[in-house]
Amino acid sequence: MWLKLFFLLLYFLVLFVLARFFEAIVWYETGIFATQLVDPVALSFKKLKTILECRGLGYSGLPEKKDVRELVEKSGDLMEGELYSALKEEEASESVSSTNFSGEMHFYELVEDTKDGIWLVQVIANDRSPLVGKIHWEKMVKKVSRFGIRTGTFNCSSDPRYCRRRGWVRSTLIMSVPQTSTSKGKVMLKEYSGRKIEVEHIFKWITAHAASRIKTIYNAEHLKEEWNKSDQYWLKIYLFANLDQPPAFFSALSIKFTGRVEFIFVNVENWDNKSYMTDIGIYNMPSYILRTPEGIYRYGNHTGEFISLQAMDSFLRSLQPEVNDLFVLSLVLVNLMAWMDLFITQGATIKRFVVLISTLGTYNSLLIISWLPVLGFLQLPYLDSFYEYSLKLLRYSNTTTLASWVRADWMFYSSHPALFLSTYLGHGLLIDYFEKKRRRNNNNDEVNANNLEWLSSLWDWYTSYLFHPIASFQNFPVESDWDEDPDLFLERLAFPDLWLHPLIPTDYIKNLPMWRFKCLGVQSEEEVSEGSQDTENDSESENTYTLSSEKEVFEDKQSVFHNSPGRASHCDAEACSCANKYCQTSPYERKGRSYGSYNANEDMEPDWLTWPADMLHCTECVVCLENFENGCLLMGLPCGHVFHQNCIVMWLAGGRHCCPVCRWPSYKKKQPYAQHQPLSNDVPS
Repeated sequence: MWLKLFFLLLYFLVLFVLARFFEAIVWYETGIFATQLVDPVALSFKKLKTILECRGLGYSGLPEKKDVRELVEKSGDLMEGELYSALKEEEASESVSSTNFSGEMHFYELVEDTKDGIWLVQVIANDRSPLVGKIHWEKMVKKVSRFGIRTGTFNCSSDPRYCRRRGWVRSTLIMSVPQTSTSKGKVMLKEYSGRKIEVEHIFKWITAHAASRIKTIYNAEHLKEEWNKSDQYWLKIYLFANLDQPPAFFSALSIKFTGRVEFIFVNVENWDNKSYMTDIGIYNMPSYILRTPEGIYRYGNHTGEFISLQAMDSFLRSLQPEVNDLFVLSLVLVNLMAWMDLFITQGATIKRFVVLISTLGTYNSLLIISWLPVLGFLQLPYLDSFYEYSLKLLRYSNTTTLASWVRADWMFYSSHPALFLSTYLGHGLLIDYFEKKRRRNNNNDEVNANNLEWLSSLWDWYTSYLFHPIASFQNFPVESDWDEDPDLFLERLAFPDLWLHPLIPTDYIKNLPMWRFKCLGVQSEEEVSEGSQDTENDSESENTYTLSSEKEVFEDKQSVFHNSPGRASHCDAEACSCANKYCQTSPYERKGRSYGSYNANEDMEPDWLTWPADMLHCTECVVCLENFENGCLLMGLPCGHVFHQNCIVMWLAGGRHCCPVCRWPSYKKKQPYAQHQPLSNDVPS
């Protein structure tokens, strides 16, 4: 996870550097920056109208270019970045979708239950033609969609009773706007009563109703009173302009941020005394001023702060986000981080996508689960101070120059999704290249695995754990029995109870403790041959025994796993008198012989110092019922019981993964005994 997070942060750094690189290229070729102001006099009449349409100002009664240019200047300064975005949006002839309502419940769910948006709905009465024709309606949909206004069509033929109850006996236009200034308040439906069915007149009607919700100040006394008033709003944004009504994007934002930000329009068109504006620091017209508890912030002085809906929306969201905004942001980041698994995972292509789907499901599930306590935590009534300090930290951090660069890059890449996806793909391919190179240097075989090999191993794993329940949470390598004996599948079908037997790999046997049985005062031939080495370094004698034992154990295991189960492997006559008798006799049938009895070599005491600390002291193997001979190889289980190495290996390899004495699982660790004492029937020293 941390590796994916590191790669994601590295990708964001690459995007930031790439955006600065693009700015340098534009400056080198044209000599201008995105924040450079544009003189409206140098623009054509078509470009000026495009700017007014993006800002939401009507120009139907302005036939001359001079009037249109003055209206652009009155609404705010024009930057190169805003001009580029407006022209790009105008050239993009994408059709905007409009909703077709199926009935009353559909209309109520989308329109009347939406508390923070504007809806424009064309109602078509029974056996009547629509009020706005198809061509004009498409133009209207495209025009109002720039400001976040959603559109739809309600045909009364689908629900005539609802139309009669509403009084919609003729085709008309309905606009839905919030009724109160509180968040998630009631909405009201307003019907268009104009006579001119034209796009400009309908749009003017919409903007007039939206602007009526904005508090408007017409004189200095009212401004002074409002400026010094303290109320529930932490953020207030003022528009000082010489306009009849605020632009449509300003009105649309006031509805979108209902209950979070208060929008105030100061109309200075007929002001004689503007001294108070100078006192509060307002020198230029028009000005967008953000009032916060920490002071005032002049919008438009930093990178990416354009006079447009998208730019101001991202700016206000960064200062006063909703919980849903934070959830969507975390969702995007988590999924971007999860998709890194497609490039980090090496091997077959199918394996990559299987791991990717698993990672996406895991990360999204954990994200949703982690958000549930956060939502409950935010509902507590004693977190007002925490909420305050969090918003204050956001305001301090998001009004910096670095934050303005990040917002500008966000708008740039969101308007160019192909560039965003291509850079993400290129970043991922670089990660894949270096990860593959690193694993090849480590001689990792999974890099060269193809799809067929991986699917075969996946099928082995699936069949193994489907036919055998998982016995433990240890990650054992999968060894399939179907490859060695295909008839095993038919045998298990004949005996359904065998399906419940757990399949446990035998790799854990090599980690069990092994050592030689020694008696005090007696030396084996192997000890005599190694006497020269013991004289050099007495402290290394125990390690020498361990290495030689491991070598013999490895050879014994090879003979156990490669020979058939019916063949018994006997110990060396000089080292051990163990015989393969466990296949015919169960340890519980041998109750006549006590565990750990010492019947042979009673005149010699075993050397318990060579035994592992957590092993029980005994002198007999309960599998073969033979005593331990001097120099015989022993093996202990996690429960502490000790047996001949060959005997217990054959016992475990036969599928009985438990101790023959106490039935404790041989693959499961057990708490070591506090103190080991010789059994009562052992020979005392």
